[in-house]
Amino acid sequence: MNCWQNINFNKEFGINRLYLQSFLIGLLMFILLYIPFSVKHGTTDLEESGIIPLMIALFLLPIIHSFMHILPLIIMNKRARLIYRRNAIWFPIINYYTKKHLSKKASLLAAIAPTLLITIPGIMAIYLFSEYYIYFLIFTSAHAAMTFTDFLYIIYISKAPKRSYIENSTNEITILVSSDNKSAG
Repeated sequence: MNCWQNINFNKEFGINRLYLQSFLIGLLMFILLYIPFSVKHGTTDLEESGIIPLMIALFLLPIIHSFMHILPLIIMNKRARLIYRRNAIWFPIINYYTKKHLSKKASLLAAIAPTLLITIPGIMAIYLFSEYYIYFLIFTSAHAAMTFTDFLYIIYISKAPKRSYIENSTNEITILVSSDNKSAG
């Protein structure tokens, strides 16, 4: 196996820039979804009892997000593990690491899984539950902000050769290509 590309967004873009862009994506998502759904739901009374479950859900969102990355790997019988670190008081960092390299399709599926399993059902919940739509909207917007780096990884992985392998290590991914596949890619 030969290394085709190393991707470390913390070094490439800077962690503060990634946080700022993620925040702006979440804010844009909130604004774009709030307008049509507030028109759809009109002046319905909001249930104030939803604030406590929202706070709990937002606190658990990083763990849920990371588990949604691992869920397709568990279904495909791939070994992965969660690593919990705390860089700041309020923001835990939870990463997942695979024991072996994954195929390009498996990596893409693991990267898109949180969007398919959390964001899209969140948008459906915004539509269905008029009394709680603002809480689902805040939760979905926060999750959309978290998926920003996932989509950056998806862009880089999709540009990799067709039969490449992805290795997930500490804060970076490595795209590997077998030596006979390098000339064909």
